[in-house]
Amino acid sequence: MDVPMSWMKEYAPVTADIKDFIEDITLSGSKVEGSTTVAGEIKNVVTGYIKEIVKHPDADKLVICTIDAGQGRDLTIVTGAPNVRVGDYVPVALNNSVIAGGKEIHTGELRGVVSEGMLCSVEELGCDRHDFPEAPEYGIYIFPEPVELGKDIVEVLDLKDEVVEYEITSNRPDCFSVLGIAREAAATYDIPFHYPEIKVAEKAEGKAEDFVKVTIENPTLCPRYVARVVKNVKIGPSPRWMRKRLRMAGVRPINNIVDITNYVMIEMGQPMHAFSIETIKDSHIIVRNAKEGETITTLDGQVRSLDPSMLVIADPEKAVAIAGVMGGENSMIVEGSQAVLFESANFDGPNVRITAKKVGLRTDASSKFEKGLDPNLALEAVNRAVQLVELLEAGEVVPGVVDEYPNKREPWQLSYNPAWINKFLGTNISEEEMQKIFEKIELKVDPVNHIVTIPTFRPDLEAQADLAEEIARFYGYNKIEATLASGTPTVGKRTYAQSITALVKDTVIANGLCEAMTYSFESPKVFDKLLIPADSDLRKAIVISNPLGEDFSIMRTVSFNGILTSLATNYNRRNESAGLFEVAKVYIPKALPLTELPHEIPTLTMGMYGNMDFYDLKGIVEHLMHVLGMSKVAEYVTEKALPWMHPGRTASVIVNGESIGYLGEVHPAVLKNYGIGTRAYLAVLDMEKVIANANRDVVYQALPKFPALTRDIAMLVKEDVTVKEIADIIKKNGGAYLEEAKLFDVYQGAQIEAGYKSVAYSITFRSAEKTLADADIADAMDKILKGLAEELGAQLRDK
Repeated sequence: MDVPMSWMKEYAPVTADIKDFIEDITLSGSKVEGSTTVAGEIKNVVTGYIKEIVKHPDADKLVICTIDAGQGRDLTIVTGAPNVRVGDYVPVALNNSVIAGGKEIHTGELRGVVSEGMLCSVEELGCDRHDFPEAPEYGIYIFPEPVELGKDIVEVLDLKDEVVEYEITSNRPDCFSVLGIAREAAATYDIPFHYPEIKVAEKAEGKAEDFVKVTIENPTLCPRYVARVVKNVKIGPSPRWMRKRLRMAGVRPINNIVDITNYVMIEMGQPMHAFSIETIKDSHIIVRNAKEGETITTLDGQVRSLDPSMLVIADPEKAVAIAGVMGGENSMIVEGSQAVLFESANFDGPNVRITAKKVGLRTDASSKFEKGLDPNLALEAVNRAVQLVELLEAGEVVPGVVDEYPNKREPWQLSYNPAWINKFLGTNISEEEMQKIFEKIELKVDPVNHIVTIPTFRPDLEAQADLAEEIARFYGYNKIEATLASGTPTVGKRTYAQSITALVKDTVIANGLCEAMTYSFESPKVFDKLLIPADSDLRKAIVISNPLGEDFSIMRTVSFNGILTSLATNYNRRNESAGLFEVAKVYIPKALPLTELPHEIPTLTMGMYGNMDFYDLKGIVEHLMHVLGMSKVAEYVTEKALPWMHPGRTASVIVNGESIGYLGEVHPAVLKNYGIGTRAYLAVLDMEKVIANANRDVVYQALPKFPALTRDIAMLVKEDVTVKEIADIIKKNGGAYLEEAKLFDVYQGAQIEAGYKSVAYSITFRSAEKTLADADIADAMDKILKGLAEELGAQLRDK
């Protein structure tokens, strides 16, 4: 928000220079973004007098002017302006001057004639014809009256004023105005705050209620509607002082009536609107919700579609304005309007915000209403507007006010405890100083009962902590001594679950996979792509109330759709291989419709294709089990019940007799649904169960003192025999010296009988007490071979 210093000083006579003011007002809570001057970069432009004009000898459209610019000698300036005459007083940009836009002017030649500067239009001085209506549409600005020669144009045209830009927080709607900033400045410097004296001379005949009737159909969205009437309206340009203030505040001057409404909005923070009464059917204003399919053409000429959630100002036949946003073209004030209605209303902030967004039109008015304005400001603002009408002689005010205010907002009270405030702030401020601060921000103080009455323009003061903040900012944050925070310090660290999760991620990354992040929102079509049966509980997903679309309309109950989608993207972009993982939640409802929060289960999902296969994935899972201390209790059992996984190439991961997940090859039909034209593999682990079973206790084990004894065996077994069955028999019969049984080869080929496979194991024996001899392990080897033969029908191979 831009506020001219000269305008603000009219209500708070600040004497500090601009640099100190910016620092002080920022420290007291009104943050300043920066400041500029109206003149901007304009430099070395002065007033001049045209003494003589002659035609340029080599150009039909150029003339040569002899100018007295108060420099002690006459200047020669070439111009093509059609409106200059001998005797005119004009702005002159001298050699080495700067005009609007940062353009530099230097002495130079034009068609062989030296030109020692330039004559300026208002646009070249950073203004336009709204600022100076007397300026020509094309041409040099001519002063209407003689001026002192050689005087700085910035002073002559009053362009020196400083404009301060503020960043106001949305909880301070009272500060979105010149008066609000002036009130803050007065409190900051402990100087008087001069509220404008508003007196209305009602000179026209009749009463306001004879000209207009107001009905509020929705007092929730329109708590107050105030109207005043002005007769014999004279539309014309506003005086220079008003145009200047509007321009400095960032508003383009238009005409006196529109400028008055904008002036009051900037000065007091209350948006206003003016209607031509002749356009209002039966002179009856109705504040109502829009009708389904209703439209209105706004003042910018655009047709806006409305719906019943929006509030409009209407007459019995049509909408004439979108409440709090913009007026309608059908009620605009035109030349010849005999009577004008000034509207000053209060509208529900959230509704104005939603309406402005729906119609695609955010205005200065809507941006103020959406902050939540004080309804008690409406009457003062409309009186200020009609006061300015009289001051500008733009019309005659009709006596009386039409004021619909069903539920008046009253001031409220808060109690305060000086001791609590001092403890809260870490200060030692006296009770008398606190009361003084309360009074200078216009709070009424009851010092006996320690109660303050809050004015309705301060909606941000709701609790004692808010009062403490007011004390702090006007006492001075810089005066509050730094103290150590009270309380028991704690050491920040991860929880056990967070530590295990971090270890899991690090381990998977170390095995060559990349972490992915996928959406928790999914489409119901995912279940069909994954071949999940229609009666499966996995289809009982939570439906999102306000989805972005069908593709993001449910919370996921399976974790691997996102990974498969990412693998498909990599495959279709011709990446030869990809390995991805994600630790994220699935959302399992306890009942539908929801009566309580769902069970959110963190899940590790790994997916890969390309130069990685089932055994690579199983290796990663086995490494993970080892790192988490579960390798001795982890088993892998054939799994055939998952419809999205290949039934013959999938295993459940069993830990302590409980399934914690699975790994294997994705079903070919599912891969086809995702557009993946090669084998892909998935591993899914329930992180809650992983964390519950993880064992991070590290037990020291000395390095072996004695060498190991190794025996390799190769056997023929039926192809449906699993390596787990073989390993279990070896472990069962290996005896006390068995240290490890490791698979190192599986072969099926031309030399192997159909339906069989060759499996080779390396079996390691070791004693902690002695060096083993062949005789020490002979009995164990016999038992192993016998067990394999009897239980699995294994045939020992000697080649």
